[in-house]
Amino acid sequence: MTTPPLRAVETPAPPPVEWKLRMTAAQRGIWTGTELRRLLAERAGLELSAASVSALFTKQPSQVKLSTLTALCAALDCTPGDLLTLPGSTAPSMPQPRPDPVPDRQPPQQQPASRHRSLPPL
Repeated sequence: MTTPPLRAVETPAPPPVEWKLRMTAAQRGIWTGTELRRLLAERAGLELSAASVSALFTKQPSQVKLSTLTALCAALDCTPGDLLTLPGSTAPSMPQPRPDPVPDRQPPQQQPASRHRSLPPL
């Protein structure tokens, strides 16, 4: 009994993430890696080398630590959605709540008018 040869299964590559650090920084008046590096240290307490900040500022990173992403958001007063997006995505970052199904209800019955008269205040 022979076993069939193994075949590689092709899976589609995930869509590339768009890195928008430079655009987000520019919208806040931050034009250089030096300015961004200073803000990261002052506002987020993150000390990165000039080379690391330059790489983040000028290239599409293949990965970003969550602590670095958090520091960038603190330094630039933004959200992760301001720094990276999936191309073509128009959906909001927060899912929209779905309305709860409401069972069929009968309108409330009107109460008959009271047969008692109101008493005057004391």
